[in-house]
Amino acid sequence: MLLVRASSPGPLVFRQRRAGRNRKEFTLYKFRSMRVENSPGPAITVSGDARITPIGAFLRRHKLDELPQFWNVLEGNMSLVGPRPKLPHHEGLDLPYRPGITGMATLLFRNEEEILSRIPHCQLEAFYETCIKPKKAQLDQEYMQNATLWTDLKLLWRTAASCVFGPGKFSLKKQRSSCVSPPCGNEKTTIH
Repeated sequence: MLLVRASSPGPLVFRQRRAGRNRKEFTLYKFRSMRVENSPGPAITVSGDARITPIGAFLRRHKLDELPQFWNVLEGNMSLVGPRPKLPHHEGLDLPYRPGITGMATLLFRNEEEILSRIPHCQLEAFYETCIKPKKAQLDQEYMQNATLWTDLKLLWRTAASCVFGPGKFSLKKQRSSCVSPPCGNEKTTIH
């Protein structure tokens, strides 16, 4: 907490409205990892974004910026495991369950910022909408249809291992699906 405070001026905790169970909005908490100054940049954050503080990069890499979400769990807005809470304007999926701090989509897209850093700036929003978002929605649906105490315990264990030892087999690079970003010039970007 002291490092976040010392790294750049601004609040210790980042607050954002998210859509939870049955689209009920709540305030999600994270340790602030970006500068507060009005610096231009895309709504979607990518690896190497100049707005991310050095301490913020460390927090994001190890997912420590998510720790304040345990308060969301205590408030009853979130659970430990479940689909991630979405931005209200980004979501078409109605969640009949509380969103979670971690889940299969979280693990599979653990390196999302790195993946998105390879997409040309003019294609970020379209690539996210046509590739990343539908895959996450599919994973969230699969989770909600098949969740058990055992699957939740496995996801918690894999999340802890991933935070400590790195993404391992939950890296998107290991997935068989590929996405091609829509062209904005003559180039195309394929993610495997």
